[in-house]
Amino acid sequence: MNRSVEINMDNSSIELSDLPNEILMIILKKLFNVEVLYSLIGVNKRLHAIVYDPIFTNCLTLMRCVSDDSIDPLPDSILDRLCSQILPEIHHKIKCLNLESSSMKRILLATSYPNLCELGLYDSEIETVLSLITDESSLTSIDKNQILTLVINRTKYGKVSAADDMNPRTLAHIFTTFSNLQYLNFYPSTIWSERLSFANPCPSINSSTLLELHIRLMSFSGCLYILDGRFNNLHTLHVDIQFVYASDLRNNNQEKLPIPNIRCFSLYCSEMTNAYDELTVPHLQRMSNLEKLSLNLIISVKNTFVDGNELKQNIINYMPRLKRFQFYICSDRYYPNQISLQSKEDIQHSFKDFKDDQIISYIDYFQEGQHSLCHIYLYSYKLKYYHTITNNFPGGLFKYVHELLLYDERPFEREFFLRIAQSFPFINILTIKNSKAQNNKLCRESKNGNQDLSIIKYPHLTSLSLNEAHDDYIEEFLVDTRTCLPNNSVHLNIFFRQLKRMTHNFTRDATRINCAKLVSICANACRLPQYTRAYFPHVRRFLLLSMLMYM
Repeated sequence: MNRSVEINMDNSSIELSDLPNEILMIILKKLFNVEVLYSLIGVNKRLHAIVYDPIFTNCLTLMRCVSDDSIDPLPDSILDRLCSQILPEIHHKIKCLNLESSSMKRILLATSYPNLCELGLYDSEIETVLSLITDESSLTSIDKNQILTLVINRTKYGKVSAADDMNPRTLAHIFTTFSNLQYLNFYPSTIWSERLSFANPCPSINSSTLLELHIRLMSFSGCLYILDGRFNNLHTLHVDIQFVYASDLRNNNQEKLPIPNIRCFSLYCSEMTNAYDELTVPHLQRMSNLEKLSLNLIISVKNTFVDGNELKQNIINYMPRLKRFQFYICSDRYYPNQISLQSKEDIQHSFKDFKDDQIISYIDYFQEGQHSLCHIYLYSYKLKYYHTITNNFPGGLFKYVHELLLYDERPFEREFFLRIAQSFPFINILTIKNSKAQNNKLCRESKNGNQDLSIIKYPHLTSLSLNEAHDDYIEEFLVDTRTCLPNNSVHLNIFFRQLKRMTHNFTRDATRINCAKLVSICANACRLPQYTRAYFPHVRRFLLLSMLMYM
């Protein structure tokens, strides 16, 4: 028998306290822990007991994660109550703290944390981190020998460290201060000049307890430095390198890796290398105990592209324990004679013995530049760098790629930028190199045109380089009816004459909104003319284009 039940809610109300504990827990788990604690702790005995649960008190992120790449401090009202009441009350339950730079010292000094074993320091300039860990008074509230996990990560732009050895000194102090560290994520900056470089030996950079290390380095020689025996129990190493030079091999006398315990190794490199065969491959072949391997590389090749046959013959066959191999490799080949060009089918066929069916391959041939690019990758791989995207880009979703270079000898039409924004939703750094005018621009701007004029959004963009882009692409990004830039966060690299031309000598209304969102401009002019200041109300820095490397 079917029944229908009508509930009249006009004269009734359900409060949070009326819900059973099971439902309350489901709801509260979907909120940030700090919000739960701030709102409900001390309200009544029942709610107090629920939010006192380890689910809400063991791990606290005491900052606002605005997006994947943006962190802000908590409001003062919340921070005041946390430090004066909430943290002292639950201090013995806290095992993990994630803090941002402006409030970290205050939070650490608010109470003692006898059971803290994980510490995350975010958006802190390296001088701030070094000051914190060398200041004994700042760390009296924790048992330093009890810290097993440490994360140091900065996503925002900041001042460049004045001291070349700041990062190595900070790393040395970390291992001296936290003597039982097992996990370290040391990504102090995205600025290339602040990557770790071990120019001078530092014997205090060592640990017999460290098991897993994530680190950003200047060159491959830094990786060899880490693998020279100073971390004798290390089993997982994730390395993000700026450059791989052939000189890294000549400057290092290692004949074999002294660490038999490495089981998991990831190598990311954002710049092209011509030392893949003589440096990268030989050292990979010595890691015979690897079970997981990830490669994200851009390499210059002389004869043939890196394909499935080469990977199997020169890497996989040397690793009998390998269970998981993830890769993105872009091979760049110069071909002045255009003889015996490999096809996409040739490359794809070379992976016939690979079990994974998500391997993607395609080739770009550039007749004007007389070179070609071959992309091979496992689609499920969490890529960090995707090199030189052209009109041949096959699409897909890449949530972990934050830096892109768009280049082609054919024009980029509007639908291309729509695909890019959809495929790479978390772009931070975007560079466009294309001197060809758009074919469909006139059709798009005509009154009868039927082109898609939906505004393309780049909500996480922090750096935009257009100094090698045709005016059509400058318009694509500066005209607010075509592109929406995030508020007050974008650094623009552009030639001053381009900027002047596309803004109609800084009077054009169509580009005014997006120009008002810029926080710095890097151009080939000594200074921003005074009469343009109203057009760029939030620009704090105007840099010479020669300083582009610091962006």
